[in-house]
Amino acid sequence: MSCGCKTSGDSGHSCGTKSSNGCSSVDTCGNSYKLNVFDWLSDVKNPGSASNEFVEVRFKNDRKYFFKNTNNLPLAAGNTVTLEANPGHDIGVVSLTGELVKIQMKKKKVATDGLLKVYRHATQKDIEVWQELRKKENDVKIQARKIAYSIGLAMKITDVEYQGDGSKITFYYTADSRVDFRQLIKEYAGAFRTKIDMKQIGFRQESAKVGGIGSCGRELCCSTWLTDFRSVNTNAARYQQLSINPQKLAGQCGKLKCCLNYELDSYMDTLKDFPATNTVLNTEKGKAFCIKIDVFKRKMWFAYVENSMAWYDIDISDVKMMISVNQEGKPSPALEDFKAQSAPVANVDLIQESSLDRFEKKSRPNNNKQRNNRPRNERSNSNGEQSNNDRPNNNRERRERNNSGQNQNRNSQRPNQNGQNSQKSEGQKEPKKPEVVEANANASANGAEQKKPKKPFNNNKKKFHKKPNSNPNSNNGNNA
Repeated sequence: MSCGCKTSGDSGHSCGTKSSNGCSSVDTCGNSYKLNVFDWLSDVKNPGSASNEFVEVRFKNDRKYFFKNTNNLPLAAGNTVTLEANPGHDIGVVSLTGELVKIQMKKKKVATDGLLKVYRHATQKDIEVWQELRKKENDVKIQARKIAYSIGLAMKITDVEYQGDGSKITFYYTADSRVDFRQLIKEYAGAFRTKIDMKQIGFRQESAKVGGIGSCGRELCCSTWLTDFRSVNTNAARYQQLSINPQKLAGQCGKLKCCLNYELDSYMDTLKDFPATNTVLNTEKGKAFCIKIDVFKRKMWFAYVENSMAWYDIDISDVKMMISVNQEGKPSPALEDFKAQSAPVANVDLIQESSLDRFEKKSRPNNNKQRNNRPRNERSNSNGEQSNNDRPNNNRERRERNNSGQNQNRNSQRPNQNGQNSQKSEGQKEPKKPEVVEANANASANGAEQKKPKKPFNNNKKKFHKKPNSNPNSNNGNNA
């Protein structure tokens, strides 16, 4: 509700006072309750008498009546008043005053003769009695349902309403068929010791009292703003090209949804330009009949009688032209000639349903490290040093130079340790065993202590080597 009242759904709530429990913006509060009416003539001054001769008063359970202000009380929307009832008196809340009341009475064809009177503004004692009776209604409803179930009546007590002075109780019930509740009234009169009034309501009125959330995701229209219920039939669904599915077309009340009538007039105006759905076209390839229509795209789907599986969508302007040709006694062109050419639409997979690796974590650059290194790089570049981005390349070059230097040192150390040239005659290879034996002999001759023979170098295995000396012929000096 627009005014934000905490008790806006209660008929006893008065939005006419600026209290802690009421509405702070009384002047603009027009939607604090479902039965409130926006007075669009409130700013217009009445040229005649400014007295409120008739007023509209609302009660619980969507009841609204017109009363006659015989005492010329200064009434405004939201005032709690004491009214004439039969028997006794009742308490209600004023919902509309001024000239708009006469317009509503004329619209609803309410006679001015025989209207009940407004006694006075409700006193504090009247309001206290009224609120105490409201608190009893829930317990009375539960007890009334037990009594009706014990008798075995096929009915459901939906709600209970006490009169303002407690002299009468009205029971609202729903039933699929006619119910003989003569015995029930006797049981109620003996249990509650007051006058009993039974009133049957429909299933739509029951859903309006209970409330709920519709299939559209919003609160039910009947429980928020809809007060008059118009008849809804399946023709409204057919005109809107909806499938006749009772589970989808029915609301929480079990009847057809009231919202089917909201856009029906727009569909009816649009369908006036469409040819009849039972139109049969006489084409060069045979007769064709209408399968369905699209109101928004203004197209009609046709299919041949011999091949009903192939559908052709044609604009209604072309359909009218084909009908005019058939009226002249000539066959119209084939349906293939009038088929609308639709532009190809590129499908974009926004949620990546077709991607197989959408759940895998993809490597992303760490922006935090780049932000932290950026000032350091700028300082190093200003000093003439290399940046961090160039370091991996420099390390790779250093490794390559070290590996090439190690390979050269190994090749140069072998002939120095053996005392022989590594160059052999072409087409000859030196056996491995003699190299190891000769290397051991030379090592013992040089005074080097070696317990085990060295294994030949294998490039496939990873082995850690010490950094070679800067002078490759240092070993020759030692041997010498």
